[in-house]
Order: sequence, then C-alpha cells, then structure tokens
Amino acid sequence: PGVPERRSHDYIRAGTTTLFAALEVATGKVIGSLHRRHRAAEFKKFLAKVDKEVPAGLEVHLILDNYATHKTPAVKKWLLSHPRFHLHFTPTSSSWLNLVERWFAELTQKKLKRGVHRSVQALERDIRAWVADWNDHPRPFIWTETADEILDKVASYCQRISDSGH
Repeated sequence: PGVPERRSHDYIRAGTTTLFAALEVATGKVIGSLHRRHRAAEFKKFLAKVDKEVPAGLEVHLILDNYATHKTPAVKKWLLSHPRFHLHFTPTSSSWLNLVERWFAELTQKKLKRGVHRSVQALERDIRAWVADWNDHPRPFIWTETADEILDKVASYCQRISDSGH
C-alpha cells in the first residue's frame, strides 16, 4: 500500500518451482511441499509428507485436479499401501470447487504477484515463509452460499449459454 506498482520492460524468468499443498478445511492449516519438478515422484513425496503430518487415526481425503501426475501407476501403487488416503477429482474446469485453490489465490495475490524473485531459491524462500506465516494464524475459507444456491446459478448459466444460439 502506498507504493506504485512497478513493471520491467525486460522480464527475465529465473526458473520455476512446484508447490503441492493440502488445506485442512476445518482449520485452514496448510501442508506445503516445494519441488523443482512436477512428476509422480515428487507427488509421492508430498503424499508421504501429508501421511507423516496427519495423525495416524484419521482418514485423508484429497481433492485434486485431473493432472496426469496424480493418476500414475506409481501413485496408485502408493495409495494401495496407504488405504486411509482417498482421492477425489474435480471435473475439468471446476477448480473453484477445491478450497485449496482459494488459498493459492491468496498466495498469488498477497505474496507472489508483485514480488521480485531473482532466483528459484528466493521464490521458494518466500513461499515457505508465506506457508509458515499462514499456519501461525490459519483461517478456514467459508462458503458464503449454500450448495443449492450454487447449483441454481450453475443451472441458470447453463440455460443461458444453451439458449444463446451460438
């Protein structure tokens, strides 16, 4: 606040990182895991971290997008040996159904969008700090409309686009 947004004419990409995150919907706590690649091997490491951090007596339900990494034979094999894990996949183009996506939006808007990261290490340091700060005072996301209200809006939208004549 109070500082004009700056933009450079010579954007240089210093690299990328992958953030896997699990949001505990009741409390808002996040389990995050950063990796340089986005393959089944890294996703399995993330699942192992979740397995370690979630108390043993609890079932783990993960809501995921349909990215191929989540469905590989290696991941399926891991899941067979960890029966408390249950994967649920959102329909294509329905990421808004997954509340962790709302958390990713917070991270993007409040930490990354106007940030300057001259290296992947700097980017990862900022993300780790954001996760730690968030978890010091986690906040659950609360739906402001009922499921019926949301479904009515979706149905109304579907009716409008099907009647558009296009």
